[in-house]
Amino acid sequence: MSGPNGDPNISIDDGIVTDEDEFGEEEYAAINSMLDQINSYLDDLEERNDALNGKLHELMESNRQARLEFRAQLIGSQNQEEQQQQHPSDGDSSPSKEDLSEDSGSSHMTAKSE
Repeated sequence: MSGPNGDPNISIDDGIVTDEDEFGEEEYAAINSMLDQINSYLDDLEERNDALNGKLHELMESNRQARLEFRAQLIGSQNQEEQQQQHPSDGDSSPSKEDLSEDSGSSHMTAKSE
C-alpha cells in the first residue's frame, strides 16, 4: 500500500507524524524572539521608507517650484524682449536731442561755407 502522499511502502500507521511532535516552550520562545526581531527590522524599514518618501515629496515640490520660477523668468524676459522690439525706448533707436542739434548745426555750417 502507498503512503498518504503516494509514497510507496509507507502507511499512516508507521508513526511518522504523531501528536508527540509538538514544540516545547523553548522552541516557541525562540520562534517568538525571531518573529519579534523580524518585526522590529520591518518597522525600521517602514520608518526609513516613510522618511525617504517624505524627502522625495519635498524634493519634487522644490523642483516644481524651481521650474515654475524659471518658466516665469523665461516668459518675463521673452515678453520684455518682444516689448522692446515692438516699442523701442527713446534712447535705443530714435536720435537724441543732442544728435538732432548736432545734425542741424552741421547742415547750417555746410550751407554757410558753400
